[in-house]
Amino acid sequence: MPEPVAEPFLIAVSGLPGTGKSYFCRQLAQKLPAVILESDHLRRVLFPTPGYRATESARLFRACHLLIERLLKRGIPLIFDATNLSEYYREHLYRIAERLDARLVLVRVEAPPQLVYQRLKGREASSGGNSDADWAVYQRMKPRVQKIHRRHYAVDTSRDITPVIAKILREINR
Repeated sequence: MPEPVAEPFLIAVSGLPGTGKSYFCRQLAQKLPAVILESDHLRRVLFPTPGYRATESARLFRACHLLIERLLKRGIPLIFDATNLSEYYREHLYRIAERLDARLVLVRVEAPPQLVYQRLKGREASSGGNSDADWAVYQRMKPRVQKIHRRHYAVDTSRDITPVIAKILREINR
């Protein structure tokens, strides 16, 4: 755990499965002292055989929001690695950050569908990582992606991500 700070930040990362959210979060955490709250890991704790249904996601995100609030109250900066596809769930993050006066940075992670397909097929073959979302889950979730209505960073993980990381670091350190 990083040391508590007077003004903690919350970096909320969103994107479909296989777009590179966890990779991006790990790269960012190498530059910032922050806890990564990974929804895929918490999903596995709450649901040993996840079904990715709406009721399951609602319970998962309630738990995530509770943890985020508790960590921020203790001054712990964090990176929230989750799909965060719905503005409804992001609104909870907005309110938590505002209520606790935490700096909120929003990031949308994306990648070309063909690359996502390859990543997800590779994930199936290796059975590595916390997520077992496959191409079918990606396709089922894709129509539910809602536009982020607030200022945010967009990063394509098929390209160099260091410029976006540098911008986020400047914003956090401002």
